[in-house]
Amino acid sequence: MTNQIIENIRLSLGRSEQMPLNPRPAIFESRQPESLNHETDGFLDEVRKLSGVAQKITAESVASALRVLVAESDIRKATVWHEPFLEQLGIEKTLRALGVELVSPHADKHEMALCDLGITTADFLLPETGTVVLRSSDQKPRAVSLLPRIHLAIVQPEMLRADMHQVFAEGKDSHYLVFITGPSRTADIELTVTLGVHGPKYLFVWMLEG
Repeated sequence: MTNQIIENIRLSLGRSEQMPLNPRPAIFESRQPESLNHETDGFLDEVRKLSGVAQKITAESVASALRVLVAESDIRKATVWHEPFLEQLGIEKTLRALGVELVSPHADKHEMALCDLGITTADFLLPETGTVVLRSSDQKPRAVSLLPRIHLAIVQPEMLRADMHQVFAEGKDSHYLVFITGPSRTADIELTVTLGVHGPKYLFVWMLEG
């Protein structure tokens, strides 16, 4: 029995049922990473090309960098992953000292959307595209990176991965993998690129050194 939908597709492609299938496209080999410094600098450069704000930073200067971010971006409410790495950096303590109201990362989505800042770590970083990959879970809700006006990812060089093959292999047991490549953007209206329509308007990435 002829399937008219399939026939219409064949007609639009200029094909017939008797024509052989095209050969399978080549599967590229996994990318081989270069030196750690090269990968780190390349990742940060790609983030900047995508309208993100990326910089290297030391653990000792995180508090002062937060102070600047809070002042310059008018941060009044923030939500932070309850994650050992961020706790060691004293993120919540610093924000409280700056007068920022903290909202639970498990709060209602409407309350989360009122936050000015969402702070996460990352699980994987892709230097070729400046992509931050988060392994979302009950302990690390993805809404923290998706709903606030600003997303700050505090990351480390050991999170760098050569390519997506490696990310999918390591993240196969995750509930969700969230891929973040620059701030949220759309060009739905008259092909004019607008930031922050479907998510954070600003993306900050701080790469910890030494």
